[in-house]
Amino acid sequence: MAGKTLTRADLSEAVHRNVGLSRTESADLVKSVLDIITDTLITGETVKLSSFGTFMVRSKTGRIGRNPKTGEEVPITPRRVLVFRPSQVMKNQINGVEGGSED
Repeated sequence: MAGKTLTRADLSEAVHRNVGLSRTESADLVKSVLDIITDTLITGETVKLSSFGTFMVRSKTGRIGRNPKTGEEVPITPRRVLVFRPSQVMKNQINGVEGGSED
C-alpha cells in the first residue's frame, strides 16, 4: 500500500473479505465504529485501541502567534486538537522489531 491512502471504502472491503459480511453490512459496520470513536472523542473521552494506540482530545489555550512572512502578530484562538499516540506494539511493528509489550 505504499503511496496510497487507506480509505473508508478500503476498510469496508477488508471487512467484507475477511469477515464475510455483505458489502453494505461491512460499510455500515465501519461507519458505526468510526461514528462511535468520533462521538466519544467529542465528549472529551479517550479512545484506546489495544495494540494500536490511543486517540485523545487536548485543549490548547489561546496565544499570540506570528505570521512568518510579515512578522505581524496574530491572535490564535483557544481550540481542541486531536492527538494520536501509537502503542508500543504498533511502534515495534512499524520499525520491524519483534515482540514488545502492549500499551
